[in-house]
Amino acid sequence: QVRLVESGGGLVQPGGSLRLSCAASGSIFSIYTMAWYRQAPGKQRELVAAITRGGTTSYADSVKGRFTISRDNAKNTVYLQMNSLQPDDTAVYYCNGGPLGAYWGQGTQVTVSS
Repeated sequence: QVRLVESGGGLVQPGGSLRLSCAASGSIFSIYTMAWYRQAPGKQRELVAAITRGGTTSYADSVKGRFTISRDNAKNTVYLQMNSLQPDDTAVYYCNGGPLGAYWGQGTQVTVSS
């Protein structure tokens, strides 16, 4: 069974940066699209960024130019580099992947506040 474990969340001031990591167990990691989602209090979970097994990326309009998703298949890890963070980016961030997006991590809290 695949496990996804996120890390790297925390409290940051507006304009700051964080890098999230998602470590996946299981050798099948490299063949699937991986994605980051987020859910803010009182809002629905939304797709933030995704990366295919070939490295093609896509982003929500709200984070384009500020966030970068990447993956290291040798380490079974996907990253989300977040720059120019704003209070609206405050949310629990979840890693997702596997066949038909079957697997979810437990989430990591990102809080942007002065």
